[in-house]
Amino acid sequence: MRQFFAGTGISLERGFVAPVGLKVKKSHKFDLGSKTPPILVECKSYTWTSGGNSPSGKIRGLNEVMLLFSVAPEHYRKILFLLKHLRKNVSLATHYIQTQGHLIGSRVEIWEFDVDARQGQRVF
Repeated sequence: MRQFFAGTGISLERGFVAPVGLKVKKSHKFDLGSKTPPILVECKSYTWTSGGNSPSGKIRGLNEVMLLFSVAPEHYRKILFLLKHLRKNVSLATHYIQTQGHLIGSRVEIWEFDVDARQGQRVF
């Protein structure tokens, strides 16, 4: 994912640390990030379950990312970067947006990375 952003002219560092919290602040290590420009990125390579069920554990993990983004400093651009994985022509990112969209902050972007096409696309 770092290479994807580098291709757009944005240099990000791995394990970027930023404060999170409402009243009490704690340092959190995001997958990627930058002070200039201010960006926080969490990357997930989640796939659909083999049985076809809604992947509740993975959904909880994505909800945790939304919580972290909601208590991170406002001036950061916040990006959840997901592996594009389809089941019945629905990606896991699209499923997350449809079922958990009420938890996605107003300043949060969701991107998918298509491994075969080697490109990313903003989906929310």
